[in-house]
Amino acid sequence: MLRKMEVVTLCENEKDEIKYYEMLLKDYPDIIKVNTLREILPKTGKNKIYKLLQDKKIHSRRIGRDYYIPKISVIKYFMEK
Repeated sequence: MLRKMEVVTLCENEKDEIKYYEMLLKDYPDIIKVNTLREILPKTGKNKIYKLLQDKKIHSRRIGRDYYIPKISVIKYFMEK
C-alpha cells in the first residue's frame, strides 16, 4: 500500500515527465495526423502506427480517411513505455 508521501512523489514525478514530453513536442500542433506521428516516432512503420491507433493504444479520432491524434495521447503513450 502506498503511503501519502509516496503518492505525492509519484504524482510530482508524473507531472515532471508530462512537462518533459510537452517540451519535446512543443513544435508540433495540439492535433496531429499520422504523417506527423511518423516524424515523432521515426523508427515506427506506418502499419505499426495504424495498429496502435486501431488498438486504442494511442487515442485518436477518425474523420473520413484521416486520423486526428491529440498530442497529449502521444505523451501518455510515451509514459506507458
